[in-house]
Amino acid sequence: MTADVILVNGRISTLDRIRPSAEAVAIAQGKFIAVGAEDEIRRHANASTRVIDLRRRRVIPGLIDSHTHVIRGGLNYNMELRWDGVPSLAIAMRMLREQVARTPAPQWVRVVGGFTEHQFAEKRLPTLDELNAVAPDTPVFILHLYDRALLNAAALRAVGYSKNTPDPPGGMAQRDRAGNPTGLLLAQPNAAILYSTLAKGPRLAPEHQKNSTRHFMREVNRLGVTGVIDAGGGFQNYPEDYQIIEELHAAGELTVRIAYNLFTQRPNEELADFGSWGGKVKPGQGDDLYRHNGAGEMLVYSAADFEDFRVDRPELPASTEASLTPVVRLLAENRWPWRLHATYDESISRALDVMERVNREIPFAGLHWLFDHCETISDRNIDRIAALGGGIAIQHRMAFQGEYFVERYGTKAAARTPPIRRMLESGAHVGAGTDATRVASYNPWVCLSWLVTGKTIGGHTLYPVENRLTREEALRLWTQANTWFSSEVGKKGEIKVGQLADLAVLSDDYFAVLDDQISSITSELTLLGGKPVHASGDFSKHAPPLPAPLPEWSPVKYYGGYQHSSATRTSASSLIAARSAAHTCTAHGLAAEWPALGCACWAF
Repeated sequence: MTADVILVNGRISTLDRIRPSAEAVAIAQGKFIAVGAEDEIRRHANASTRVIDLRRRRVIPGLIDSHTHVIRGGLNYNMELRWDGVPSLAIAMRMLREQVARTPAPQWVRVVGGFTEHQFAEKRLPTLDELNAVAPDTPVFILHLYDRALLNAAALRAVGYSKNTPDPPGGMAQRDRAGNPTGLLLAQPNAAILYSTLAKGPRLAPEHQKNSTRHFMREVNRLGVTGVIDAGGGFQNYPEDYQIIEELHAAGELTVRIAYNLFTQRPNEELADFGSWGGKVKPGQGDDLYRHNGAGEMLVYSAADFEDFRVDRPELPASTEASLTPVVRLLAENRWPWRLHATYDESISRALDVMERVNREIPFAGLHWLFDHCETISDRNIDRIAALGGGIAIQHRMAFQGEYFVERYGTKAAARTPPIRRMLESGAHVGAGTDATRVASYNPWVCLSWLVTGKTIGGHTLYPVENRLTREEALRLWTQANTWFSSEVGKKGEIKVGQLADLAVLSDDYFAVLDDQISSITSELTLLGGKPVHASGDFSKHAPPLPAPLPEWSPVKYYGGYQHSSATRTSASSLIAARSAAHTCTAHGLAAEWPALGCACWAF
């Protein structure tokens, strides 16, 4: 068979256990038709075949994120100033100040997750005084994980929060002595106050949302991602908020394969949601680029145990089992795969009681269902999941929140959050992802680094050697293993004859770089079905066209997405050194009132 594309002179890690490595591959009609030595692969070429010299680069299967929020993230990406990877609060605040200057009214400047204060050299968040000094008139909203949001005074005015605004259940607005909200919103432990406030901001126009989604897909392509499972999300209504992604699919402009789950949007009406959707869409409906994948991650609101490790574990209400049982029964009857958000072992135990009971009535055999997160899961519950043929999708949330967990529960408890090695040994299906874009960054290499090193992005070692993975094991969780979660085993995830030709040519050799360099890896050439969806560096001539970011003031136009260049880090070091030399803090301003927010002596 004649190849459309041939890649030669590479160091190709196929993850095919029969042929684990190769020098070259041939691709035709979107699939691998030959994998092996260069001389045998070149036999598939003719005059029209494009031959790409890989220059001895490491090549891996395209990465697959088994839990992310790419559809929602895409709609908003061009509006957001990303602090993902920014090494210093000094640089973060400089970016914020610059973006405030270019953002027109009534738009906000938003930093919506993907970072933690522990990544900053200063080990703290900005203070409210700092935000108000930088942006006296432009609304600024900063979301930090699931635990808090910082709003400047202009943002408080924009959302209409005053001393008469009551706190919602599960959330709190900090107030001054006069009862006025200060701008600090706390999830205690429910993040609804954070997300409902964010939802009050302006939205992009539909054409800008299309542009934004294309740029977000290209950003994850830049990191080697070719496939995702979208786990739905709050304020992501079906089918309304899926219109943009479906229009891009119809136009042939998707550069990431998307399997999407449906997330119930109405507390106490969850059964009606899934009953209604069952008449509109079926699991597997779609094609290799865009397909329905089942239910979740929210099945019923009463079963949601939001993870904010700064506060006590939330106790699920007594009504949880009564709400969850009919939904699981409906999904099992209709053979809908599902996923369920669950952080704590106590929550998992109660959900498993329901699932075991339903399984006795309607066997799950062959049904792909799973728990998400599972940071504190017990050995007993791992085995219960395996016995039911289920899966566990883990994410690198502890890389962002590990320090908080250690503060509350101690080092010993943190050593198995989650117990990854035990999961793999149990026989349960295990895959990895990010849970981006809010509670963690979308960068897969941050997750791979966490799996291999056991460290947070702040540098704290969480896991002993026995709970860390080899680099190949970690990579499998990001490729071949994740295909089970979208019911696509054997279709992708390996560089193997007959599979979809998705791969990434890496900037640095994942199997050779130092541990602390893993998170800096990118892709210099990403192929989806054999076609370039991203190219840079030595391969930039293969880059497909992409329109400029819209609107004109978009932070993406000026900063891009994930920040991990050596230039940025050098700039951070010099900024910190200059600031330290120029100013030594002797009074800590707001620290007495907000000790968690640290020193307020910075002025911009």
